[in-house]
Amino acid sequence: METFTQNSSTMKNLLILSILLFSLPTKAQIVEREKLKVYIDCDWCDVTFIKQELTYVSYVRDRLLSDVHIMLLSQNTGSGGDLHTILFFGQGDMKNYNDTLTLATDINQTSDEIRRAQLKIMKLGLVSYMVKKGYTNQLSLNFSGITEAVEEFDKWNKWIFSLSASGWFNGEEQYNSLNLYSDLSIDKITEDWKFRFNYGYNHNTSKYLLDDTWVISEIKNQWSDLEYIKSLSDHWSAGLFAGASSSLFDNYKLNTYGAPGIEYNLFPYEESTQRQFRFVYRVGARHSVYNDSTIYNVSKETLGQQRLGFAFSMKEKWGSISTSITGKHYFHDFNLNNLNMWTSLNLRLFKGFTLQLSGSFTIIHDQINLPLGNYSAEEVLLRQRQLQTGFRYWGRAGISYTFGSMYNSVVNPRFGQ
Repeated sequence: METFTQNSSTMKNLLILSILLFSLPTKAQIVEREKLKVYIDCDWCDVTFIKQELTYVSYVRDRLLSDVHIMLLSQNTGSGGDLHTILFFGQGDMKNYNDTLTLATDINQTSDEIRRAQLKIMKLGLVSYMVKKGYTNQLSLNFSGITEAVEEFDKWNKWIFSLSASGWFNGEEQYNSLNLYSDLSIDKITEDWKFRFNYGYNHNTSKYLLDDTWVISEIKNQWSDLEYIKSLSDHWSAGLFAGASSSLFDNYKLNTYGAPGIEYNLFPYEESTQRQFRFVYRVGARHSVYNDSTIYNVSKETLGQQRLGFAFSMKEKWGSISTSITGKHYFHDFNLNNLNMWTSLNLRLFKGFTLQLSGSFTIIHDQINLPLGNYSAEEVLLRQRQLQTGFRYWGRAGISYTFGSMYNSVVNPRFGQ
């Protein structure tokens, strides 16, 4: 099922008859006029397919070289499909001449059906830019007729179930490894509320031959999470969260939690594809049964805790930024706390130059689950036991610079891309 909407008054005048399919003449017929220069900006679309099918425009390597910058953003929908938001930004002579179209795809559509639906919406979005470029005489419009919307019968009442299982193995003469993974998810998403349940199981076995003796490392863990989120307004939401897990590495025979929470989004949720600024608060309790007695000499305990955080994300023509800060602590001892900071930045500084930065830093003062006693060298090296630490971090940095010909419309698939 495909749907699209339009936000530009100019597009309304051009596409007033709902769905418009247009065709253009061959390259030879329009050689005297410069082609519309287009920059495609998306992570989840088939750019090669678009270039092969949409040949009456020129594709450039940087948005600042284009007449039209097309950005495609996607979000999951309640049916298990995706809502694609396609943004059109005018550049140069068409600056501030912008438009937005949307497309809904369902879980049963193939990747080819989805990419053809995306291509169709891109063609529709380019109509007004082609007119402004001077191609009015070359455009033709076809209208398939208005059909009355009929609500489809849904025997599953919007419930989505997903089962998956996988195995991965590798080895050599003195080493082999086997990893098994399975997952179950149950979801229902409506405009007013959403329910999600997930269960996962992972089993990893590794064998090393050292001094004619096989050393075996076996790691098992399983987890489940449940959440129910209720929409309160354009900015407020409330939720209930629960879960359970077990892990030898984390010293949990059984670890369960439950917490209500509330969220405030500074921007309306309908703008979440492009920008979000959310404040989240949760308060609840955690009950833990440990494999081994902890450094506090307890084998099980129930503790209250709370967490407060904010998350910000924005996607614009110049790139994207996402960041979050979350702090939590136990009520019985505020010194048992944890603070996580995470950020990701993708910035187009100037023509052809992109800067990519991402990283996370966590201050850790709440490792109450650490087992009492010493670890063997094997347990440490094979990552079978969690070590005490006051912080944890990771980071990534990268740059890219592209220069040369501004056009990149040619596709040559020989010997692979």
